[in-house]
Amino acid sequence: MSQELPADEGERLQKVMARIGLGSRRVSENLIAAGRVRVNGVEAVLGARVRPESDEIEVDGIVYSALPDTVTYLLNKPEGVVTTANDPQGRPTVVQMVPSDPRVFSVGRLDLDTEGLLLMTNDGTLAHRLTHPSFGIEKEYLVHVSGTPSRAALRMLREGVELDDGITAPAEAAALGPGLIRLTIHEGRNRQVRRMCEAVGNDVIRLVRTRIGPLVDQKLKPGRWRLLDQEELLRLQQAVQPG
Repeated sequence: MSQELPADEGERLQKVMARIGLGSRRVSENLIAAGRVRVNGVEAVLGARVRPESDEIEVDGIVYSALPDTVTYLLNKPEGVVTTANDPQGRPTVVQMVPSDPRVFSVGRLDLDTEGLLLMTNDGTLAHRLTHPSFGIEKEYLVHVSGTPSRAALRMLREGVELDDGITAPAEAAALGPGLIRLTIHEGRNRQVRRMCEAVGNDVIRLVRTRIGPLVDQKLKPGRWRLLDQEELLRLQQAVQPG
């Protein structure tokens, strides 16, 4: 167990907790003393040492990533950029828009013509949980469509639309004005929003992702990126807890 590591191995648990934003070292020590911290499923003790690259730190039932040297960027992807590391056709890629060191990958995909928020990270655990359907992370879009969706069309979007790969899960759909919908889904099928709108009779003219789980940023301009701050990372980790 982590608390049994020799004194010259690992890092002090409270130091790691402070680094990932769970509070100062003193606050972290108080959390440990109160029995609210577990390491690898075992209640932690004051003086515990951990290996951040392999040990699992849990506070009040929520697991936090303590991996060293991980970064997570929020990118506002412009239209015409592909969500791959390399493109045989020579089109610009999202990987080219963020720092090359450390190497990161996109969390899910936005198709060539879709704009908006995209996460880029080298944290494999976080990426898996953000994209796996069992965690149900919401993605919100502003959709400019042809025509004005009828009430029946909006109801179909909310209740589930039959696509060639099965019926979609219930979504949140609201008409914001003529030809403008706010659509929130928690699946990640290929071109799902476009196919859903087409299935109810409204082709997509422009599609912009505006929210990923708890993350929004109306000031981030197309083509720009930024690092997530500690509060945002903690909110993301809380959002992807099982159950």
